Order: sequence, then C-alpha cells, then structure tokens
Amino acid sequence: MSPRTERPATASLEHLLRLFTVPETADSTLARIEQALSANLAGFLGDHVVASARSLADIEADFADTRLPEAPTFVSDQAEFLLDKVVAESVHTAAPGFVGHMTTALPYFMLPLTKLLTGLNQNLVKTETSKAFTPLERQVLGMLHRLVYGRDDAFYAARLHDPGHALGAFGSGGTVANLTALWVARNRAFPAGDGFAGIARAGFAAALRHHDCAGAVILASARGHYSLAKAADLLGLGRDQLVAVASDRDDRVRPDAVAAAGRAWQARGYRVLAIVGVAGTTETGRVDPLAALAEVAADHATHFHVDAAWGGPTLFSPRYRNLLAGIERADSVTLDAHKQLYVPLGCGIALFRDPQALNAVEHHAAYVIRAGSRDLGSRTLEGSRPGLALLVHSGLRVFGRQGYALLIERGIELARDFAARIAAAPDFELITAPELNILTYRYAPAWWQAAWRAADPAGRARLDAGLNEVTVTLQRCQRARGLSFVSRTTLAFDDRPEPVTVFRVVLANPLTTPAILDAMLDEQRALAAASPAAEQLAALRAQAGPAA
Repeated sequence: MSPRTERPATASLEHLLRLFTVPETADSTLARIEQALSANLAGFLGDHVVASARSLADIEADFADTRLPEAPTFVSDQAEFLLDKVVAESVHTAAPGFVGHMTTALPYFMLPLTKLLTGLNQNLVKTETSKAFTPLERQVLGMLHRLVYGRDDAFYAARLHDPGHALGAFGSGGTVANLTALWVARNRAFPAGDGFAGIARAGFAAALRHHDCAGAVILASARGHYSLAKAADLLGLGRDQLVAVASDRDDRVRPDAVAAAGRAWQARGYRVLAIVGVAGTTETGRVDPLAALAEVAADHATHFHVDAAWGGPTLFSPRYRNLLAGIERADSVTLDAHKQLYVPLGCGIALFRDPQALNAVEHHAAYVIRAGSRDLGSRTLEGSRPGLALLVHSGLRVFGRQGYALLIERGIELARDFAARIAAAPDFELITAPELNILTYRYAPAWWQAAWRAADPAGRARLDAGLNEVTVTLQRCQRARGLSFVSRTTLAFDDRPEPVTVFRVVLANPLTTPAILDAMLDEQRALAAASPAAEQLAALRAQAGPAA
C-alpha cells in the first residue's frame, strides 16, 4: 500500500477512486479488524459475554454527533474507531456462557465466506446480476424442501430450475418468511374469478364484497411470534384479526380450541385465512401438535402454516424429528438459517408444499424481472437482496445431514440434563421443561418454596410477585457482570394466580458445557446472597411469615 498522505481538505475524485481499488498490501488496521474477528472464535469464547463495564448511556455518547462528515477520512481512521467503539463494546454472542437468546457461535468458515459474498455483491433479484447464485439458491431451496416434505427425485428434477415453479423464497429473517407465507395464503384465499380481479389487484375491501365476507382471520397459538401480528397488520386484516388461541399447561396450542375458534369466526361471516402452528416457540421452545392442526386446517379448507424458524432443523435428527410430526402436511413452513443452521444474520426462508403457490404473489417489471424468466425476485417480498443461499449451501455441505443431527441432538440433550439438575436443586425451580433446547427456571430458595406450598391463592400471588422482582434484579446484575447471560420473560399459567417472571435459557451453542451452566447457577446463587437481591429476599421472607 502506498505511504499514507495527508487527507485532502476537500474530496477529490482521485482520492475516492483509490477506495474502489484493491490495495497493494492489506491496510494494517483493517488487518487488525480481521484478526479481531478471528480472535472472536477464541476470545469471544472466553469468560465474558460483554467486553467492558461501560453503561449503555456512555456508549450512546460515542454516537451522539449527527453532523454529516464533510471531508473524506482514511479507512484506517474509521477502522480504529470501529475497533475502539464498536468491537470493544459488542456483545460476545459466540461465548458459550451467552445462553439467553437465539444467537449463537458461528463456524469459522462463515467469516471468509461472508467476505466472498460481500465482494461478489450479487443481487438475487435477477439472473442478470446473479447468474450462478440463482441456480444455487434454487438448489438450497430444493434441499430444504426435501428435508421438510420428502418428495422424490422426479418431483425435484421437474421443478427445481423450472421458471414456472418456486419451492420457496429467501428473505432477511423469519418475519419476512412468515409474512411471505401469509401473503400467499391471503392471495390464494381470494383469487381471481367470476369477474373478480383477485385481491392482489382489486384490494381487500373489494375481495370481501365479492366473497360476501365480514373479514378474515388468522388463528395461531398465544405463544406465536410477534411477526404474525405484523403480518396481519401489513396484509390489511388488522391485528385484532390475529386470533390468539389458548395453549395448554405444556405451552402447546389446543387443536380443539383452534377448531372452535374457527367455527365461531365463520359463524360471524369471517373467512379463516390461515391456521398457524409453531415448531419451537420463542419463549419455551415447545412444538404445537402439528398433525392435529393439519386436520383442523383441512376441516376448515384453509392454509396451514408452520413457523419452524427455531425448531425446523430438528428434522435433521433421526432421533428427534418425530417431535415435528405433521410438519410435512403444512402448506408453508418458515425456517431461520441464522438460528440453528449456524449462518450469520439475517437469513429466513419460506418453503411451500405446492411449488406453484408463490405464483400467487408474482410481480414483474419490464426492465428487470420479466414474465417467464428464471428470476426468483418475481416471487420475493424483497427486491434487491444478497445471495445468502451461498452461506446456507456451504453449511449444508460442510456439516451434512449427520453433522447437523449431532449439533441438534447435543443441544436437546444438554437442555434435558440441565433441566434435571435444576429440578434437583433445592434453591431453584424449573418452570418449563425443554421439549427442544429451550427451558425456563428461576431462583427460588427452599424457604420460599415451602411458604408458597403452604399459602392460599392470595398468598401465593404475593410470593410470586415478590420473587418476580428478585428474578428481574438477578438477571440485570448477571447481565451487568458480563460473565454469562440469560434472558428473562414472563409466563402466565392457568394454575398460578400470578404471572411468573423466569430466566430463559437457549442451548444451541455447541461449545456450551454442563460445567459452564453449573457456574452460571453458582453465579446466580452468589448474586442472590449479595445486595440488592439479598435485601429483596429478606423483605419477602419477613412478609411470608412463619411458613418461611
């Protein structure tokens, strides 16, 4: 690289053009960024999940100046800023003690592949800007479609690269995938015919008039992802028409309640647009009874969608794929590759049992996605988008079915082992046992548990409310220390008078070990014995009276 010279006082074309050419040698500071990223595969796997003890307010002050930079600066200056102010303050989501959210470690080969992806800068809207990427994306969709639906070779040979078919659609995450699936469901529920142009052209109000409907509803578990409400909003149904159906004590939606809700809304003149099952609820990782929901959807002659953004890769495991039995009957399925397929954010996929279903949302433009072309952009919500299928393709080839099965099985079995140890501990309470690899629990000293068992409903409500405050304090203190991280949520149960605030643990990082989880419990015990949680517990014990 040529010696550094003083930055020009004003921008020059020559200076800017140099930024678009490959430097003779790597910029030293950019090289340090690459080293920092590589070190994350070791350093970010160390003892801390946050890099410093600075507060969020302090970090916000680093990004408070809204004046646009006038003159160019050196890349190395910007790189130094990023190292000091961004890398140093980032959350180490790859750390094996970071077990609170659905973000985990990445395999090392994803780092150079993302650099390749950025450097090629292919736009998947059109084969003219993605000559090799479009066939690759179609292949990945075929692989994942086969994982879910298991069709034969002849099925895929006839449809994989055929312009009139699309086995699925990539998007920037599960939200876009869920929206795509329900967009297809809406358009197929109100198609063109009998003088009606179809909802895609005529609009929702005209569709309701033509079909003599009062409206349309989506039926889903109360534990369904909030992206479903976004979809109901964007598709014109309205959020109130996303009907949250009650779940059972095991946090799975009740098929009989879904069927009853469907009949009730149909009696009011509404069309059931879709029934949504969840394979891996966000808070507790539970799987709805998919086969039974498929029967309900068939009875209502409606679209059956499964949000398997989290749990879908369980299908790789011969040992546990039965937990998702019935998913193969879904009209559409959402997967998030940036979760348990271990690719970077954000990569969502909507798969469709009918390879012509996406034709219901097809759009064309004379300059880019013309009718009859192989372009997948004609059937995706997003136009310009990167070729993230390259990363998924690489994961599928490097890990293979067997590799993904081992990773999935490790997470499920680690979660079950951890749940058993929590249940056996006298000072913790297991709230929801894992079906996949998510569980919830809380710190609950033995005296509190004895007092809760002896209390009447009002007393139990007071004890739960008090322990909820302690749980919030413990989670905040543990997060601030930065040695490990669990998230928290609040769950309501019919057999408890008060909603319960709990620790939520997601065990998908293959580098997390039982010893790390034991240390996390020990840390929570130590925090409970220190201020301010100790004072909260003492006040709660005094309030509980002799039973404590």
